Amino acid sequence: MDVFALTKTLIDIESITGNEKAVGDWLFDYLQPLVTEYGGTLERIEVEPDRNNLLAIWGEPVVTLSTHLDTVPPFFASREDDEFIWGRGACDVKGIIACMIHAAKTLLAEGRRGFALLFVVGEERNSAGAYFMAGRSRGSKYLINGEPTSCKLALGSKGALRYELIASGRMAHSAYPELGESAIEKLLDALERLRRIEWPVHPVLGPSTLNIGTIKGGRAPNVVPDDARAELLIRLVDDPAPVRAAVLTACEGLVEAKEQLCIPAILMEARPGFETDVMKYTTDIPAFGGAWGSPLLLGPGTIHVAHTSQERVPKAELLKATGLYAQLVRQLLEEEGMGEA
Repeated sequence: MDVFALTKTLIDIESITGNEKAVGDWLFDYLQPLVTEYGGTLERIEVEPDRNNLLAIWGEPVVTLSTHLDTVPPFFASREDDEFIWGRGACDVKGIIACMIHAAKTLLAEGRRGFALLFVVGEERNSAGAYFMAGRSRGSKYLINGEPTSCKLALGSKGALRYELIASGRMAHSAYPELGESAIEKLLDALERLRRIEWPVHPVLGPSTLNIGTIKGGRAPNVVPDDARAELLIRLVDDPAPVRAAVLTACEGLVEAKEQLCIPAILMEARPGFETDVMKYTTDIPAFGGAWGSPLLLGPGTIHVAHTSQERVPKAELLKATGLYAQLVRQLLEEEGMGEA
């Protein structure tokens, strides 16, 4: 099965977060002959019932190629034209899985050992699979994480700080607003304060940004609302402490700010022979906590179409990424004294 056919096959196995079992089982069966032929090991690692990470190892792993099994909703099946493969997960990340597997086949055919494939659950929601593996290192010194980077090696990726804002008020008839206390007005005031904040700017990662993702509240147009909520996400570029302080100051006296998630920004190094760029999104890398080695981030496709109804991956980039993954593993193995195949 070539990299295009494998990408399409994986796309057509729905694996929205929490429902990764089918694609994990299919990949386990697909990888088993490769493990058997080249003397490796293959494990299902249970994270939660019916949710397993997959780990294939050939030799003592110095380098680990890793990405996630899950996708965002809604599912839609694959299709193909001359330039692209389309479908949910085409670039985020079924095409990446296919590229990593084909890179592994190339390396094994060359006689190389000392690397692993690690596919994890839950990246699109809470990085459950990566957090689970942070305490289960196998000695890997380098982690090549797969996300859509347009085949460029990332110099860094932004972090994420997520809050739920909760405003409380007092219900009243809207004809007598003085008898009530509007939770929605409190929430709007807090959000306006937040929108006026000048967020940090990093020399490599660029500006931190705020997104107000959801707003809900109230009961009816003729009722003064007693409850209102919003969810917001700030893309971190540096120390989260001053950002946290700014959020709490803006919300003081108006709403309760409950922190839901904090993932730090990550800086990474360039490598000889690879184009570079900066990624504005967050990945599984911080969740691994360095346990699987120094991180690198690389993959085919662009994040601009991930999570959209137009998700697709260029066929040319699938071929290019397969070669780049193999090239990067060779480079790292040789730097670690693994030598030529």
